[in-house]
Order: sequence, then structure tokens, then C-alpha cells
Amino acid sequence: MATGLAQAALRAHRPAFVGTAVAALFAATVVSASTMMLGTTSTDRPGLSAAARRQIAENGVGDMAVVLLIGSIYMSIFVVVSTMGTAVAQQHRELALVRSIGAKPRQVRRAVAVQALAASVPAALAGFVLGGFAARWWHAGMVDHGLLPAEAGFRFSWLALPVCVGVAVVTTTVAALLSALRFSLLRPARALSEAATGRRGLGVLRAPLGVLAVAGACFVSVLLSEQPADEASEGAFLVLILFCAGAGLLGPRLIGPAAWLVSAAVGRFGPSARLAMLNVRSQPRRFSAAVVPLVLVVGFGLTKIGMHTTAQHHTGSAGSAGEVWLDYVGTGLYAGFAAIAAANTLAMISFERRRDVALLRVVGSRRGQVGAMAAWEALVVAGTALLLGGAIALGTLAPILSTAFGSALPYLPWPVPLGLAAGTLLLTLLATGVPVQAAVRRRAISELSAT
Repeated sequence: MATGLAQAALRAHRPAFVGTAVAALFAATVVSASTMMLGTTSTDRPGLSAAARRQIAENGVGDMAVVLLIGSIYMSIFVVVSTMGTAVAQQHRELALVRSIGAKPRQVRRAVAVQALAASVPAALAGFVLGGFAARWWHAGMVDHGLLPAEAGFRFSWLALPVCVGVAVVTTTVAALLSALRFSLLRPARALSEAATGRRGLGVLRAPLGVLAVAGACFVSVLLSEQPADEASEGAFLVLILFCAGAGLLGPRLIGPAAWLVSAAVGRFGPSARLAMLNVRSQPRRFSAAVVPLVLVVGFGLTKIGMHTTAQHHTGSAGSAGEVWLDYVGTGLYAGFAAIAAANTLAMISFERRRDVALLRVVGSRRGQVGAMAAWEALVVAGTALLLGGAIALGTLAPILSTAFGSALPYLPWPVPLGLAAGTLLLTLLATGVPVQAAVRRRAISELSAT
């Protein structure tokens, strides 16, 4: 029965599991590349001269590789858990129905585990291979920027394979099981009710942990303001992670008010904009799942870029060219993780609303009006992410910049925030608009009869 449930879910929710597979593929690729680079940058590898070992040690590339590996594993877990959790949540109605006709909780959990394996195993294997090519490019860049000596050639490592499987497959499966655990234990009638109306509240642990993460970020930020500039800079990553973790845990409680402010401004621009405003306000949990990854993109991007541009503005130098290049590569990877999570979530949300789109078409809405509604929704999501991500970046940078330069405000050339805002808006427009336009092209009556 579990296999049958898994096959039916894969057919009915194909975009959701394509999104999960894409997230697992990207995660496996980055983790594979990071693992291989960890071996490549080791000073213990045989055949290196004393001068080469000294250059590697002085540049600290081994420590950088460890940090990037840990960061990529963290982001992989975040992205995969977020995407898989959304995919399972979209099956709650079907899971509640099979529970009502006698399916046992363990059969439901086994079904979602099979789905997770079907999406993640091929992705992990393909990511391992792609990671080898990515690591070669990474290695070439480090050699070109003087971070690695030319004699430290690239080393392919099979050790990356179990790491990829552990991160992509195990994380996806555990995320699926945890997402289905509570729902599978509900009584069938309660499960059907919750599938229709959604879950209220954040849970017993989630809200306190979110408050603790935000409070911890503020506390560490205050401590860093009293430290030397170098030490404060090293602690910035922890502050950023804590802020982002808090935003993810608090979800609708934190993002809801921000989305309310942004949607209030948007709602004045006509009927389509007002409908978009009402959609976002009526489903804060659903849209917060898409906003949180975008907050990561904005927060990481503004923090990392702002540190270098502010240093360049005050001192005339952003730092060592190699260090800056590596920092931007890492930032690009983290932003890529978050962007994939956001795009997947928005696309899954839009795909699951195809019945709502059909209803709008039946009552007389034109294609252009439905498309405009989706565009305004994308604008609300992007605006909310920019607002919260900017606040997190300022909270992270303030103690560092105040200690280093006597001013808490970063210096950002206009192309940086404008480019980040444009990229965020473009991502939300594509992830929201493409599925909605695909739904609009289908006959509304056929869609309603099918669902």
C-alpha cells in the first residue's frame, strides 16, 4: 500500500517532487565540490614541497574549505528540509483521506519515505558527479588568485559520495518522516479538518526556539560591538545564521506583519492588487515558507557585499583579491541554495492553486487579470523579503562597522541594492508567474472537474 501511495503522490504532485529533486541535486553538487576541495587544500597530502605547504597554511585555504563545507551542509539541510516539508504538506488532504479509509500511521510515513528516496537518490548520485566538475573550476580559480600553489593539483575523492548521500538522501528522508509524523498520528476527522483549514499556531517548541535564536543574535551582536574589528568580522556569520534561523522558526509570526505592511501599500493599485493582498494575508504560513529563503538571499548578499564595499570606501581596499573572490564564491553558493528553496516553494504554491485559478476564470476573470494578481503577489513576497533581509543585514553589520570605521551604516553603491532587489523580484515573478500562466491556459471546467 505504501508503494502505491507513493506512486500516486508522485503523479499527482509531480512539480513538488521535481522541486525536491532539484534542491537535493544542488545540495549534493555543492557538498561534493566542498568535500573534494577539503582534500585538495590539505597540507598533509603527499608530494607537496615545503614552500607549497607553507603557502597553503599562510593563506588559510584549508580552514576556508572547512567553513565552506560546514556552511554548505547547513544550507543543504535547510533547503532540503524546507522543500520536502512543503511537498509533504501539499499531500495532507490525500493523506487524511487514506487515513479515513483505514491506512495506518506507519503506512503513511513509509509512503512519504519512499517518495523522498525516489526524489533524492538519483539527485545525490548526479550531484556527486557534477560536484567533481564544480570542484575543478573552484580549484582553478584558487590557483589563479594565488590561494593555492600550482603544484597542488586537483584531487578527485570518492569520499564525497557517502557525504552526498548522507546530506541529500538522509536529510530528505528524515525531513519527509518528520513532516508526516504529527499529521499521520492525528485522528482521521482531525486530519481532514486540518488539511482543509491549515494548522494554527507554531507548535510547542518552534516559537520559543525562534525567539531564542533572535535574542541570541542580538546578544552576540552586542558582544561583537565591543570586540576588535577582526574578531567582530569573524563572528558576523554566527549572527547572520541566528537571525535567519529565528526568521525561519517564527515564520508567519515574524513575516506576517511585514507582509501586511507591504501588501497594504500594494493593495491600492487596483482590483488585482487587492486580491493579491487578500491572498497573502489569508495564507501567512504558506507564503512565509517562500519568504524565508529569500530573506536568506538578501541577508547574506547585503552582509557579505556590504563588508567589502564599506571597507573599500573607508580604506581604499576591500582586502586581498583572493580572499574577496573566495568570499563572493561562498556568498554565491549560499544565495543559490536559498534562491532554489524560494523558487521551489513559490512554484509549488502556485501549482497547487490551479483550482483557485480555474474558479477565477469561471466567474469571469480574464487571463490578464489573473496574471496581474500573480505579479502583485510576487511583488509582495519580494518586498517582504527585501524588508526583513535588509533589517537582518543591518543588524549583523552594525557592530562590525561601528567597531572598524566608527559608523554603523554600511556603504553600498546603488547598483548593489538595486541589482539585488531586481534579482529577487525577477525570481519571484518567474516562480509565481510561470505555473499560474500554465494553469490559465488549461480549460477551467476541465481543471475543476479533475480536482
